[in-house]
Amino acid sequence: MEYLVRTARITDIEALVALSGDRLADGASGSLGAADVLRQLVFLPHATVLVAESKRDIVGGAVLAIRPSVRAGGYVGVIDLLVVDPAGAPDAVSASLIEECLKSAGNKGCASVEAPQPDDPAELKRWKRQGFKDDVPVLRRAVDPAGRRR
Repeated sequence: MEYLVRTARITDIEALVALSGDRLADGASGSLGAADVLRQLVFLPHATVLVAESKRDIVGGAVLAIRPSVRAGGYVGVIDLLVVDPAGAPDAVSASLIEECLKSAGNKGCASVEAPQPDDPAELKRWKRQGFKDDVPVLRRAVDPAGRRR
């Protein structure tokens, strides 16, 4: 299956919310729904919303949010959401979305990237193949911030 990972557009949000199913319904609180929050994140510099597309259909998506952290020595990227259509190629799509999140985090000056611990063992394996390590209650991977000299 061929697919393209790209920055989400405002017109992609409904498809991303539909693909996310229950993952967004649980966390949405307050006056804004999940779709409204995602629409705002598309335009914010401290967030990256990505989609994976195959034949013009959204087959995956990810949301990376950036936060400052004194303990981490700079900024930390948090992959708040990673969803993939199980009918497609979940391993390949997940790997591509995570890779793009890591690039974006490095370009935004992050020292590391975190993700919530998944419940599904197959999903955990996907994260570990991408270099994430257990740091309960999250998974963590160091990244090289753009412009950092070795």
